[in-house]
Amino acid sequence: QVQLVESGGGLVQAGGSLRLSCAASGRTFSSYGMGWFRQAPGKERETVAVISRSGGSTYYADSVKGRFTISRDNAKNTVNLQMNSLKPEDTAVYYCAARLGLAPTTPAEYRYWGQGTQVTVSS
Repeated sequence: QVQLVESGGGLVQAGGSLRLSCAASGRTFSSYGMGWFRQAPGKERETVAVISRSGGSTYYADSVKGRFTISRDNAKNTVNLQMNSLKPEDTAVYYCAARLGLAPTTPAEYRYWGQGTQVTVSS
C-alpha cells in the first residue's frame, strides 16, 4: 500500500509556471507506475501524464505535450510535474496516483490516489 500527498498547486497567470510534487510513503515506490491526472468542474477526470517505474518511459496528453514534464526520483519517493506555459484551460484539481506495476494511461486502472491540489490559471 502507498499513501500519496500532493503539493505545489496555486494561482498563476496565463503563461506562467508551476511545479507539482507528490510524496509517496512506503519502501517500494520504484515498484509503482505513477501518473498525474486532473479534473475540472463538471468534467471527467483526465490523464495528464504518466511515468513508468524506472522513469524511462513517459506519456503525455496531447493538450499538455511540450509544456508539461513528468519526472520521478525513486530515491526520494517523489514524482513531479513541471508545468510551463500554463493556460486557463489547465485550471483543475490535479491528482497524483499510483499503480503497482505498469503505468497505464487510464485513470480507472490506478488504485492509490492523493487528495488533490488546486491549480488555477487566470487569463
